[in-house]
Amino acid sequence: MKLIPTEIKNNVLSSMIQILNENRKELLNANKKDLELFTKEDQAMYDRLVLTDKKIDEMILAVTKVKSQNDPVHKEISKKELDNGLTIINKTAPFGTIMIIYESRPDVTVEAAVLAFKANNKILLKGGKEALYSNKILVDFWHQALIENDLPTDYIQLLVMNREETQAFLKNPTEKLDLIVPRGGEKLIAFVKEHAKCAVLVSGRGNNFLFVDENANWEQSIKVILNAKTDKISACNALDKILISTAIDDYQEKLKNLANILENNGVSILADTDIRKVLKDATPIPNEEVWKEEFLAMKCCIGAVNSVDEAIHKINKNSGGHSASIMTTDPSKAQVFMEQVDCAAVYQNASTRFTDGGQMGVGAELAISTDKLHHRGPLGLNELVTNKYYFFGDGQIRE
Repeated sequence: MKLIPTEIKNNVLSSMIQILNENRKELLNANKKDLELFTKEDQAMYDRLVLTDKKIDEMILAVTKVKSQNDPVHKEISKKELDNGLTIINKTAPFGTIMIIYESRPDVTVEAAVLAFKANNKILLKGGKEALYSNKILVDFWHQALIENDLPTDYIQLLVMNREETQAFLKNPTEKLDLIVPRGGEKLIAFVKEHAKCAVLVSGRGNNFLFVDENANWEQSIKVILNAKTDKISACNALDKILISTAIDDYQEKLKNLANILENNGVSILADTDIRKVLKDATPIPNEEVWKEEFLAMKCCIGAVNSVDEAIHKINKNSGGHSASIMTTDPSKAQVFMEQVDCAAVYQNASTRFTDGGQMGVGAELAISTDKLHHRGPLGLNELVTNKYYFFGDGQIRE
C-alpha cells in the first residue's frame, strides 16, 4: 500500500475537524431521523445512538488528538547488522484494509476512521441500520475531507448491507480484507468468526466483574460499585457482576446495605442461593448461563464467594475477558487477583469504567480488544499497524 506523507494525512484531519464543526446542524438533523425510526426497545442501544453538540465536540477532540499523535507507520522497531554484511531493519507497516462491524454508535464512524486513516489503512465501516442516516453524512464528511486533499475516497467506505449480504461479503469480499473487528455481543462475534476468511480481532463484549474482599474499605466499595454500574450502562466497561466475600465483617448488614443502595439508584438485583439467604426478596439467578451475560441494563448479579481463589475461578469461567476489579486493602491478595484473572484490564480499588482509550492515555480507540493476538486492550493509533522486515545486502547468498 502506498504510504501517504504525514503532512497530507494531518491536512485531511484538519479538514475533517472544520467540516464537523461547520456542519453540526446537518449531522444532528440526520441523527434525528435515526432516532425517530428507533423503537427505543433497547435503551442501551438508543443511548449509544444519540448525538448532541457535546458528542460532536468529543468527535472533534478525538480527531484533534489523533492529528497531534506521531505517525505510527514506517517506524524502526529494531536493527541488526549480521556477520555476513546483511542489515535487517524491522519497521512498522499498515495492515492494509480493516473492516469494522458495529451497532448504533455514530461516533465510531469518526474514531475508527481517523485511527485507520492516520495509520495508513483503508477502512470499511459496517454500521447498524439504526444509525444509517448519521453514518452516511459522517462518511460524506470524510469523503469531502479526502477530496479537499486530492486523495481517493476509497480510504473510508460505508457498507450498507443486510445480514445476508454481509455474510456473502465476508465469504467472498470484493476486495482483500486484512483484519475484521466486530464490536458487539456474542451473536455478532460468532457470526463474523463463522463466515470471515481473514483475521478477526474480538472486541466490545463486557460482562465485567467486581470482587469485594473481606479486607475491603466498604464505603469505597459502594462508591466504586455505583460508578461502575450506573455511570453509563451502554458502555462495554460497565459492571454487571458483584462477588462478595462471606468473610467480610458484618456480612449480612453490608449485603442489605448494598442491596438498598443499588435499588435506590434504580438497579435491579439478581442473587445466587447464598445471597438470597440474606436478601430473601431478591430475584433468583435463573441459571448459570446468566453469569456469562452482558446486561447493558440497570441490573446486576450478586454472588457469594468464600475466597479470592473462588472469585478468580468464577470470573475466569464467566467473564468476557474485558475488565475485572478487586476491592481490598491487602496488596498480596490484590496481586494474586490481578495476576490470575484473565482479562484485558484488571483493577485494584477502582471502577472498571476506566477501560477506555481516552482514560488510559491512548486517545481515540478503534475498540477494546479482548483477544490476545495481536494486541489486548484499547486499539489506539499505535496498535493499528503490523510490521515488515527490510533486508539490505550486497549480493549475499545463504551457504
